[in-house]
Amino acid sequence: MTGDTTTSGGEAGASAEPRSWIEISGPVRGALADAVADALLAAGALAVDVADLHAESDAEQPIFGEPGMALSARWADSRIAALFDGAVTTDELDALWQSLRESIEGDAGALGPHELRVVPETDWVRATQAQFEPLRISERLWVVPSWCVPPAPNAINLRVDPGLAFGTGTHPTTRLCLEWLDGLPLAGVSVLDYGCGSGILAMAAAALGAGRAVGVDIDPQAVLTAARNAEANGLAVAFATSDAELDERFDVVVANILSGPLAVLAPAIAAHVKPGGQLALAGILPAQVQRIRAAYAPWVALAVSAERDGWVRMTGQRAH
Repeated sequence: MTGDTTTSGGEAGASAEPRSWIEISGPVRGALADAVADALLAAGALAVDVADLHAESDAEQPIFGEPGMALSARWADSRIAALFDGAVTTDELDALWQSLRESIEGDAGALGPHELRVVPETDWVRATQAQFEPLRISERLWVVPSWCVPPAPNAINLRVDPGLAFGTGTHPTTRLCLEWLDGLPLAGVSVLDYGCGSGILAMAAAALGAGRAVGVDIDPQAVLTAARNAEANGLAVAFATSDAELDERFDVVVANILSGPLAVLAPAIAAHVKPGGQLALAGILPAQVQRIRAAYAPWVALAVSAERDGWVRMTGQRAH
C-alpha cells in the first residue's frame, strides 16, 4: 500500500517552558530521498518524514511490500520534511538546505525549494480527540469515539478510536463503504473486509447482523488493533493476516484500499466473492474508474454507485 516512511533520530530533552519546533520541507527526486534524509538527521534533525509528493492524486505511485521489508523502490517525486529543535535559526536551516542542494552534483533541481514552518508544542491527545466527533452514518448506525457520549443511545454505536490502523469512519471512502453495508440485507450472510485496517467495516457488518464477519490485512499491527476494537464493541469478528488463512468465499466483500492495490489484487479479491455475491470497492478517484472496471471485468461488472468528496465507490455482483 502506498504511504510514508519515517526515520527518527534522538529525542530532545524535557523542559518546563513551552516549546516549539521548526520544520523544513521540500520536494526531492527519486532515490535521493534516502541520502537527503540521512544528511538531515546527521545535521541534527529530530525526525525525518518521506512521502509521495503526489499522494491522493491520480499521479500517486503505489509502492508495495510486506510489513518489515525494506523498500526496493522509491517514489519518483517525494516530499521530505525534517523537524528541528526550535533553537535552530531559520538562517541556519536556509544554509543547510542550500548546502544539500549544492552537494547533489549534476542535478541541482533534484532537491527543490524549501519551506519553513513553526510547529508549536501541542497536547496531542486533546488535539487528536478534538478532530473526532460522533459520526452519523445513518439513522441506525453511528461511529462514536470512546470519550464521547453517543448522541443516539438506541442506535448501533461503533466505538472506534484513532490508532495505528486506518479507518475511523471519517474518511470519505470509509463512509462510502459503511453506507453501502448499511443498505444491504446482511442478516445471516458472510462478509469479508479486505484490507481491514481498524476493522471498522467488518465490525459494522457484524453489528448489522452478518452471520459471519471476517477482516484481513497484511499489517499485523492493523489486525491486532482491529481485534481489540471488535472485542471492545462486543462483536464476533475473525481476523487474518493473509489470503492463505482464508480458503472460502463470501456473500459480501468490501475493500477500501487504493486504486493501485485494488487493480493488482483483483484476482485475489474477486476469488473471495461467491457466485451471485456482492462486491464493493473504495479508495478510487474518478480518473481511475476505467482501470478498476477493466481489472475486475473477468469476474464482476463494476459500476460507480456513489461519490463523496472526490472519491467514488464501485459495486457489482459476481455472475459466476
